[in-house]
Amino acid sequence: MINKGLFTSYRQDWKTPEKIFLDLNKEFDFDFDPCPNNPTFNGLEIEWGLRNFVNPPYTTKLQDNFVKKAVEEFKKGKLVVMLIPARTDTTRFHDFILPNATEIRFIKRRLQFDDCGKDASFGSMLCIFDPSKEVEK
Repeated sequence: MINKGLFTSYRQDWKTPEKIFLDLNKEFDFDFDPCPNNPTFNGLEIEWGLRNFVNPPYTTKLQDNFVKKAVEEFKKGKLVVMLIPARTDTTRFHDFILPNATEIRFIKRRLQFDDCGKDASFGSMLCIFDPSKEVEK
């Protein structure tokens, strides 16, 4: 018997832990978030800023689409830092993240999202697409 709770998320809008965002913002100086809480726009349909922080919705299809969009924006010369589940067995990881990310940071321990009150049921990673750095092959 498989516990479906380990493989699905009933919520799509997990709020980034404030300390993580503040530390990353200090390092990268973000000017845009295409996936803010309570958005008034579709981040997949607009042009992103020059320095982007992205914590996308957590359904597989939306994760795939935001990773593809992140790569597109990166190829336009924009910085993108994504906070996403560490699912290294996915096509998304092997076909889009691994060949394009300039850095991948795996987060030790499971995150506790700011509006949750308990640890996430998945590990997380930061995928950094930085046009000022070379992609390591």
